Amino acid sequence: MRCRHVTVVTFAFTALMLGGRATVALAVDSPTAVVQQTTDAVVAVLAEKNLATVEKRHKIDEIVYAHFDFETLSKLVLARNWKDLTPEQQKAFVEEFKRHLSLTYGKNVETYNNERAVVIGDRAEAHDDWTVKTKVIRPNAEDILVDYRLRKEVAGWRVIDVIIEGVSLVANFRSQFQEIISRDGAAKLIDLLREKNAKGESLKS
Repeated sequence: MRCRHVTVVTFAFTALMLGGRATVALAVDSPTAVVQQTTDAVVAVLAEKNLATVEKRHKIDEIVYAHFDFETLSKLVLARNWKDLTPEQQKAFVEEFKRHLSLTYGKNVETYNNERAVVIGDRAEAHDDWTVKTKVIRPNAEDILVDYRLRKEVAGWRVIDVIIEGVSLVANFRSQFQEIISRDGAAKLIDLLREKNAKGESLKS
């Protein structure tokens, strides 16, 4: 994913993650309402000047998994490689991938610069999924288009992909992980994620 979008990816990714406490009542609501109200909620958190970065990250750690379906996300990212893993390896990958996303984007919460997101449209997708289109409005910079793809589950709508200016989070990590899998195997990818997570590092800078 292009470097100039790191801040926006961070904002987009954490926007839904940080809204967990304020969105319990939204579980049976529309995907559009879930996205809009949770992005509104995150702005209040990110804009809190008296909250230290470490505290914001701690809040992310507490509720990071509230609105993402990481098992589906993991299946989409690994594609055909998912079936090559044992059930235990699949579980390990989901956990390490969740942690890796949190570490990768959560550490950049200090880059928030009064961005805000507004819903500009939505549409139905295949498999009964739904895409909610948003625009991240940035002071003194061009707006960025961010789409959230959601899937309805028993607990409500959950995100299975984030698309920044046409660049899919799923597709980006699928390409990145496929390089490792093709070279070293899927089991090695899990080990590498675990190693990087322990060090608080990303696979690629």
